Amino acid sequence: MTMMFDRRKLLLAGAAGITLALPGCQMGPRYSLTEVIRRLLTLASQNAFALLLQPGGFYDHSVARIALPDRFGSRSGTLLAAILQSQAFRDRLQRQLNRAAERGAERAAPLVADTIRMMSIEASDQIVRGGPRAATQFLRGKMGIALFDAMLPGVAEGLRIFDDQVINRAVQSVTGFDMAALGQDITRKADDAIWAAIGLEEEAIRANPQKTNDPLLIGVFGLLR
Repeated sequence: MTMMFDRRKLLLAGAAGITLALPGCQMGPRYSLTEVIRRLLTLASQNAFALLLQPGGFYDHSVARIALPDRFGSRSGTLLAAILQSQAFRDRLQRQLNRAAERGAERAAPLVADTIRMMSIEASDQIVRGGPRAATQFLRGKMGIALFDAMLPGVAEGLRIFDDQVINRAVQSVTGFDMAALGQDITRKADDAIWAAIGLEEEAIRANPQKTNDPLLIGVFGLLR
């Protein structure tokens, strides 16, 4: 059944509690704009984590790939620093750091899902009618540093597991840098990468809601296109 919404009713839906009815069903069901946002964010985050949690998910995803810390680009006269400038060494190191980011993302996924399910959503009409990543931006604002805090232990674990002397040698080449600092650097970048991936998926859903096969998302975002 193709679902149609009254454009005026949608545009005047100024509060999260206002409901939208599925036509053709006299007794409902009825949905709030809050439910629209929850479905949008749930699907966008599930799609993003499905990509990122695959083997090589961060490294193979241009939006999410973790770059080497800037301090690894500094030059000195040490042998280790010279080795670090080798492209083969740097490629291998970057892959290992991206694998560590995957460990952090494993802890992030359930936290994002729980937050979407439990959070209050203010000005839901503005989010629905907002920019292509408005819901993702709202969710990130709600979560603050919670994602970073949840991921940091997983990233640190990944750095230990995947260190085949490549990571340790790189850290040793930089004065005043240690594994704790590296873990924080990778976690910050993984945090940014996750939000970029979720935002990209939200944008895709808004642009082509028909691909979701979700009648509510199709009805709302199909109307707003």
